[in-house]
Amino acid sequence: LRRRLFDLYRGWGYDLVMPPMIEYLESLLTGTGNDLDLQTFKLTDQLTGRMMGVRADITPQIARIDTHLLKNRQVSRLCYVDSVLHTRPEHTMTNRSPIQIGCELFGEKSQSADLEIISLMLETLRIANISQVHIDLAHVGIYRGLVSSAGLSAGEESALFAALSRKSIPELDALADKSPKGAETIRVIREIANLSGGVEALAHIRSSVAALASDANQQVMQAIDELQSFSEQIQQRFSEVEIGFDFCELRGYNYHTGVMFAAYTPSFGYALAKGGRYDDIGKDFGESRPATGFSADLKQLVRASSAFQVASKGGVLAPAGNDKALLDKIAELRQTKRVVQQLNSEQPELSFACDQRLVLVDGHWTVQDI
Repeated sequence: LRRRLFDLYRGWGYDLVMPPMIEYLESLLTGTGNDLDLQTFKLTDQLTGRMMGVRADITPQIARIDTHLLKNRQVSRLCYVDSVLHTRPEHTMTNRSPIQIGCELFGEKSQSADLEIISLMLETLRIANISQVHIDLAHVGIYRGLVSSAGLSAGEESALFAALSRKSIPELDALADKSPKGAETIRVIREIANLSGGVEALAHIRSSVAALASDANQQVMQAIDELQSFSEQIQQRFSEVEIGFDFCELRGYNYHTGVMFAAYTPSFGYALAKGGRYDDIGKDFGESRPATGFSADLKQLVRASSAFQVASKGGVLAPAGNDKALLDKIAELRQTKRVVQQLNSEQPELSFACDQRLVLVDGHWTVQDI
């Protein structure tokens, strides 16, 4: 599956990069926020005494490669696959050592870049033979616009997003009661948190936000317009894909700057791929570059796919020996088949999950069914 996906990405113009597994902590966590810090294993470099980290996400490393190594002012397309390590699993269906695969596109801020990334994400799921794909869309601009108009303190804002991530309506009600200045906005956010579904959900948000006397209305309406345009273009390209909106989806809120998306299938209870726009992440690397991308766990793709289940394909069992004719035949068969040669002619014969054997018949080595 990895080989097929790399062929796909290469066909779209994406170049493979391989950043290091361990880096100095200040480089590894630059611009990523506290969430990634908590997911990162730390260790001390024995040469310098400096703190290092085992990466929990490859995306920030790719952004730094684009800024520092490529120094490309034009559009750059990069892909990657490698292991990452998490201090805690993100979900009960995930593990702490996913194989992260993904694509990142830098240098283009228009919606066409986001559409290319999400199209590539959907092609990834197609190659993995994932059916009945559903995409949830969200936009951080909706909440950033609303929160900026509410005049909340840093603590209140943190509590607000914690409640939203848990979809806890009682907590949102309690926050509205404790914050008279931002009560009206928090109640609108509470109403939005209850919304999900298709384009009709966007119409409900429009009417709710329009009722607010706020300078942030323009920012929120622009985000809603982007979501609607984005969903229409996805539907045009991938008519078989179901599109919905989840306005409580705030993962990566600290570094995402625009549209966010996640792909699901009914047979798997966790996002198979996710991504979004993160224009500001390069700012800490010396230059803020427009950026968008997606990532997935290669292990999850295999688990959710019916086409890549691990199964024995059989093979040929060859006897022990150094006879040249035997070794030549084994070499010939290994061009197209799995051949296991026994190491000891005196030990009991083992099949090694082989369904054929190599036997000497009339002076010729011949493959026969076991």
